[in-house]
Amino acid sequence: MKHSTLQKKLKQLQSEIPEIHSIRIHRAISWLKAAEENENILDLHFICLWISCNSLYAMDEAQHESLKERERFADFVDRLVKLDAENRLYNALWNKFSQPIRLLIDNQYVYEPYWNFTRGEKNDWEKGFNKQKLDANKALGENNVGVLFRIILDRLYVLRNQLIHGGSTYKSKINRSQLRDGINILSFLLPIMIDIMLENPKEEWGKIFYPPVL
Repeated sequence: MKHSTLQKKLKQLQSEIPEIHSIRIHRAISWLKAAEENENILDLHFICLWISCNSLYAMDEAQHESLKERERFADFVDRLVKLDAENRLYNALWNKFSQPIRLLIDNQYVYEPYWNFTRGEKNDWEKGFNKQKLDANKALGENNVGVLFRIILDRLYVLRNQLIHGGSTYKSKINRSQLRDGINILSFLLPIMIDIMLENPKEEWGKIFYPPVL
């Protein structure tokens, strides 16, 4: 699903959608468009996809300062799964991306405790890493999309941090496999996430971050 399809649907539903929710969706679609325009540059493609995703779940910090970003993210994922009556997210994960997902989950370089270990933190990252792989495979087999979705997006969040915080060289020749897998997964899931939110405007999605001031 391209940004143009979602933009058209947003316009059709404009009168039924609260203004704040419409702005949130419009922002996400605009960055999805930017991702499509930069699809030949892996780093920019992923960053634009992530900003689009961030537009969907980011809330005014003053209203939610007690919640850490990953907690907000997890809550957002849970609500999406609950509202996904047609199981589109699971079907996408199972039918289209089961192999890329396994490759991403098997990749220690997008597992945060591994990097904490390299920084000198004493932790048995391999034990946690292997357990999370088992949890992901079990969730995939048992149609537990909430658990699986959280694990996938948590891995993608590490990838996001590597890029946004300057932990990766622009157009680097290394570590490209997880970036490609991340792009493939997120570029397919993101339009579904936007569409679910479009179809559920009465859900409490929170106040948008930096609302427009006229």
